[in-house]
Amino acid sequence: MAVSVMREEINPATFGAAARAGGALDALPLAEGERDEALEFLAARPVHTVYMASLLRDNGVVSPLNRGTFYGCRDREGALVGVALVGHATLVEARTDATLEAFARVARACTNSYLIRGEQDAIEKFWRLYAADDAARPRLVCREMLYEQHAPVAVREPVRELRQATLDDIELVMRVNALMAVAECGSNPMERDPRGFRVRTARRIEQGRVWVWRDEAGLVFKADVLAETPEAAYLEGVHVRADERGKGVGLRCMSQLGRELLRRADAICLVVNERAESAQTFYRKSGYRFRGYYDTIYLQPRRGD
Repeated sequence: MAVSVMREEINPATFGAAARAGGALDALPLAEGERDEALEFLAARPVHTVYMASLLRDNGVVSPLNRGTFYGCRDREGALVGVALVGHATLVEARTDATLEAFARVARACTNSYLIRGEQDAIEKFWRLYAADDAARPRLVCREMLYEQHAPVAVREPVRELRQATLDDIELVMRVNALMAVAECGSNPMERDPRGFRVRTARRIEQGRVWVWRDEAGLVFKADVLAETPEAAYLEGVHVRADERGKGVGLRCMSQLGRELLRRADAICLVVNERAESAQTFYRKSGYRFRGYYDTIYLQPRRGD
């Protein structure tokens, strides 16, 4: 994957000129002392902002582990009206169109963004602003569906073998995650950034956020808790081995994992490609409900990664 985007990778001169051109609102890098204020802002819509909030809780405001820079946008009274992460993944939480415009100016100055993701309407507006000079070209656009689950979760036959992964499982986890990435967006993280991919996978395992059921043939089931706050947990990379599908294995694991996560979070959410009808059926059977549409825009590389 692309290297982390730290503040020095955004040209200050370019950013300053662009910010002044907008006049009304500027997006400025957040400082460590603004962490709690940013978390309070994001908590207004916890399911939609769980990824940014989890990074702030896990890593703080300024950290290479965020793979980007957190920005804030304030109104004339100094209150936050937007928080964005601009970097490898660019995500925005904005309450006004002027805030979206301010974040788009900053994002255009970032040279190694890999994707932009968010709610459909907001991302369509953001993209029009981001690509206003026709300099940006999407490599791939995926329409996704946000699903959400709350307690109670249907109780199914327990899976004694389901457990949190250890570093002994890392090779299998990386292999499955890489195959899923290729299927979803056509890009293999084991080829783009093998060292970074391993480091990030290992850290997630050490945080207790990867769940596996393993047998002699490999991983029967796997799920990554990509982000977690007291308000929400975000699942990604849910996998059931092909020879175990249709046997209720996935439903049992999702039931057990769901009950575990909902002991400490108010909701669980995930996104699924709108073309993946079988996956949508699986999540609905697991107790998830459709919440809204998301767009993920994968960007053409603007420099060698």
